[in-house]
Amino acid sequence: MSAAMSAHPLARSRADAVRADCDLWSLDASELAGLIRAGVVSSRDAVEACLQRMDTINGVLNAVVRRFDAEALRDAARADALLRSGDLVGPLHGVPVTVKVNIDQQGHPTDGGIVAYRDLIAASDNPVVVNLRRAGAVVIGRTNTPGYSMRWHTDNDLHGQTFNPWNRDVTPGGSSGGAGAAVAAGLGPIAHGNDIAGSVRYPAYCCGIFGLRPSHGRIPSNNGTATGLAPISSQLMAVQGPLTRSMRDMRLAFAVMAQPSPLDTRCVVPAPFPPPSRPLRVALVPGSAEAAVAPEVSNAVREAGRRLAAGGYVVEEVSPPRIDAIARIWAKMAMPDVMAGLQPLIDRNGDEGIRRAVALWHEVLPAYGPQDVLSALGERSAALREWQVFLETYPVVVMPVSYDLPYRVGFDLTDAPTTARVLEAQGPMMAISVLGLPGLSVPVGLAGGIPTGVQVVAGRFREDLIFDAAEVIEAHGIPRTPLSPAWSAE
Repeated sequence: MSAAMSAHPLARSRADAVRADCDLWSLDASELAGLIRAGVVSSRDAVEACLQRMDTINGVLNAVVRRFDAEALRDAARADALLRSGDLVGPLHGVPVTVKVNIDQQGHPTDGGIVAYRDLIAASDNPVVVNLRRAGAVVIGRTNTPGYSMRWHTDNDLHGQTFNPWNRDVTPGGSSGGAGAAVAAGLGPIAHGNDIAGSVRYPAYCCGIFGLRPSHGRIPSNNGTATGLAPISSQLMAVQGPLTRSMRDMRLAFAVMAQPSPLDTRCVVPAPFPPPSRPLRVALVPGSAEAAVAPEVSNAVREAGRRLAAGGYVVEEVSPPRIDAIARIWAKMAMPDVMAGLQPLIDRNGDEGIRRAVALWHEVLPAYGPQDVLSALGERSAALREWQVFLETYPVVVMPVSYDLPYRVGFDLTDAPTTARVLEAQGPMMAISVLGLPGLSVPVGLAGGIPTGVQVVAGRFREDLIFDAAEVIEAHGIPRTPLSPAWSAE
């Protein structure tokens, strides 16, 4: 859009109307991007609105732990100038986003919540940050994570604890807890996160928003600040993914992030799949043959099933192969591999929280060794084969994110029996990580003022099927976000 067009009286009046009718921080990314492209508001307007929202409530949430107002406003000014020049712009042009503190962003520390890494300055962007910037996004801050990103609650000695905007006594999840709280509270419409056992899906579940673990190989990642070799189980299970408040933003963020990079050897560009025959059959999994499931969780799964049935899906209560057994493969792969490599670093640099949480894992899990990793890789392959056959009949699976409602703060540091229950309850997320399948955390409702939701799963690279189903669930109503913390002074 030219400068003359952006200065037109009609454009100015529309901008004034937008500002009068709503707070820009409350809009989703799709609407903001459209308003910016149309010249109704500027990128600077959008960025300033989110920064002002941080001024108002981030002090009580502690979701964004590194903000850089001057840099973000400079980037917004460049975005506005580019738009005025008439050049082509990307789908997120001028839209504010956040990035988690455990991936590289040029000129900023990749601290991962660890005091010893607070001066570990990245010389270049991680490919997922490159993709966001290429799409025109403006990074306004970095979100909190537990130390070494290996807890389901977000707290660390460097940045402190992040609080859930729904209830400060309930965990915001982890490890992308800062990302989840930031999106739910309106600090930015799209947040970056990452997930090896549930670290995107669990914060989304706890905060009442959408969180995607994409197919293995979909979204690139590489940290230049990292040293040493990547563990094989991390290569197979760790992925990057977006957190959003709407499904249209989820589609947008995924399309932007899922651009391949030569820096990630796992990245693939999958061939298009043929359209599935309709109506699609959905496997509904409200319970477990091995584990106790909270009734509110089962109710959320069945409610999602009712919504899908109303939308024309054929919904049946049937369980995919061996969910809980596959979940146990996670520990068999990761404990002697990823965690064994992390343990000396945790011992040297970790805070009390990560040391205690991991010590409890070691107390309740079998003492696996290197040979078990090789065995687990074979078990993973066999399990994925079983699921692929199952998905031929049921292309979409709707299952719990966790078998429990979001936990009270402190849950992962209590004792061995509690940790054993938590590991069992988080099995639905861990199983999908083992298989490398896409899984989307979808909010459904509230139980006692706390969000409930489901995990929607499909075959490899079939995020399209997940998104279609999630949009049907969303259309029937989800918890309203963004929200302000009840205990804030706003």
